[in-house]
Amino acid sequence: MTIKICVSVPPKTVAEALNLIEKAENQHADFIEVRLDSLKKHNELANIANCSNTPLIATNRSTNYQGNFSGSEIERKKILIDAARNGFEYVDVELSTPRLKEIVGNLRGMGVKPIISFHDFDETPSSSQLKEILRREIDSGADVCKIVTTARLVEDNLTVLDFVSKASKNARIVCFSMGDLGKPSRLLSPVFGAFFTIASLESGRKTASGQLTIGEMRTVYKALGLK
Repeated sequence: MTIKICVSVPPKTVAEALNLIEKAENQHADFIEVRLDSLKKHNELANIANCSNTPLIATNRSTNYQGNFSGSEIERKKILIDAARNGFEYVDVELSTPRLKEIVGNLRGMGVKPIISFHDFDETPSSSQLKEILRREIDSGADVCKIVTTARLVEDNLTVLDFVSKASKNARIVCFSMGDLGKPSRLLSPVFGAFFTIASLESGRKTASGQLTIGEMRTVYKALGLK
């Protein structure tokens, strides 16, 4: 079993992005998510995309989804398309994005792999609801289906992990729960078949609630005899 970890980095400048990407590479990240919503300017995306051999994911999360991008939806999507044109291998697009299939078609036309994501910041939906979300992501043309919930009970981890175990047989999926109670699902989702899990580079650079560092995750996997 090969466990893959995506490190999410929130740079404010291109120089900081290059520095954080290098640090993530040194910690052997399998993927690096660049939070473009943290960037102050978006006119040098090619410099970011071309600095690494590790697959880079462009994410531009709006304030509606607890991100930092406060511009218009048209501006937000334009930045994502620019990231695709400039060499990012993956682009993350929310399931609720207007004209989603058109955007996904454009991304695929540029040879970019679309990650279609869904976030629930209040709770963990039922298994049947998770299946319906996955169906919608697949129908929209996702290369990777991402479903992130919030754990209100420890048992929510079981709901998510059981779902991942079944869903991963039919789709490339990333799925876990946020919050401190969701940490078990963050750690174990790859064991149950998730394409990757997400970690922060350092404790002071978390991009979501309950996020562990890549170092913490590697330590746990090693203790469990996993690689």
